[in-house]
Amino acid sequence: MGLRAENARMVRKLVVVAAGMFAFGYALIPLYKHICEITGINILALGEKQVPGGSNAAANSQVDRTRTITVEFDANARGPWQFKPAVSQLKVHPGELATVMYEFQNVQDHRMSAQAIPSYAPRQAAAHFNKLECFCFNQYTLEPGEKKQWPVAFVIDPKLSKDVTTITLSYTFFEVGGKTPAPPQAAAGREGGERG
Repeated sequence: MGLRAENARMVRKLVVVAAGMFAFGYALIPLYKHICEITGINILALGEKQVPGGSNAAANSQVDRTRTITVEFDANARGPWQFKPAVSQLKVHPGELATVMYEFQNVQDHRMSAQAIPSYAPRQAAAHFNKLECFCFNQYTLEPGEKKQWPVAFVIDPKLSKDVTTITLSYTFFEVGGKTPAPPQAAAGREGGERG
């Protein structure tokens, strides 16, 4: 009888522990949302009552409205496809979330996989150009003739030197695992015996 009572006590303890774990797991989602709201970690997720441009949307206090930076967008395609930004430039305040779309079309007669590599000018801007979403994070496979649009969501750190008023964000889009033709200048230089 002592062993049976001890087992029953152990089962009760385990049921209490399991119920506590279930309650903690159930409460974790609202707890996580509350922590993110307090710390500002999840700045991209709008609350249910916050509508962009609405009166309930809280103003971002980290935006430096005294400065405007012109961001120029450039696209270079290393291969036979079309790749370009939807706009050539955008004026933003440091700390302000901005998004620009890039358009890409595979004009080849076969499926291709490609990826983009970004570069910045001036070079010092790279450390202050924070991309929250970017097509350059992944490789993409497109079917023949397929057209896609991809966003680049970014914030420029207000700590960027005040001397910088223009940043150029340039992407080079290249085929992954494919044969990329050499640029015309380099090919002509090699044929003429010049160094590239």
